[in-house]
Amino acid sequence: MSNGDIFVGEVIGTAILILFGAGVCAAVTLRYSKARASGWVVIAFGWGFGVLAGAYTAAPLSGGQLNPAVTIGIAIDTGKWGKVWVYLLGQFVGAMLGAVLAYLVYLAQFQANVRKEGTTEGTADEPVPTLGIFSTVPEIQNPVANLITEIIATIALVLPILAFGLTKGLGESGTTVLIVSLLVVGIGLSLGGPTGYAINPARDLGPRIVHTFLPIPNKGTSDWGYAWIPVIGPLIGGALAGAVYNAAF
Repeated sequence: MSNGDIFVGEVIGTAILILFGAGVCAAVTLRYSKARASGWVVIAFGWGFGVLAGAYTAAPLSGGQLNPAVTIGIAIDTGKWGKVWVYLLGQFVGAMLGAVLAYLVYLAQFQANVRKEGTTEGTADEPVPTLGIFSTVPEIQNPVANLITEIIATIALVLPILAFGLTKGLGESGTTVLIVSLLVVGIGLSLGGPTGYAINPARDLGPRIVHTFLPIPNKGTSDWGYAWIPVIGPLIGGALAGAVYNAAF
């Protein structure tokens, strides 16, 4: 694969991933959305389908890694680092692009995120916080606990992905991406409750940057004090998964 193919593939695939993921979060969160308050299960499946669509689309060009934690895990296992920077650059650019596209899809809903004149604090007309549409927001801010959650959840993603490569039938049948997307759904349902399961530094940091600059009324904070955890945690988890896989398999 050429550097150009890898970059384009990762940009397109990661943009699709974030379009689906931020899109389902917007659908569930924003006022005047037909899917509002439809719940965590819907969000988990939306992100899983985002992985499915993005990875299958990018696979012919770049292999569809779409996640710096996966890229680092593979590099640690194989010892091949030459193209890692191309993957990471494409993933971060694609994540920002996907966040902008999701914003445009729900543009009217974002513009309606304004407190109506004469309403009081805590009423149904209070502006909806928007950061959780783009990036992860922990239910309890505890840096140590949040970091541990992201490390473990990312190991639970990357180690199986590496092991799937040993299952010859999955690769031959073309169902590896489908299995990975179901794995992401499972991680969301089982491990996503504490932090919102970033498990992907590009998925969190790229959209957080976009959230900072988008002209969303009453958008609230981008919480940059927390932003290092969904970046460092998944990178550590991906590295540990690559090391464990290399040592044990």
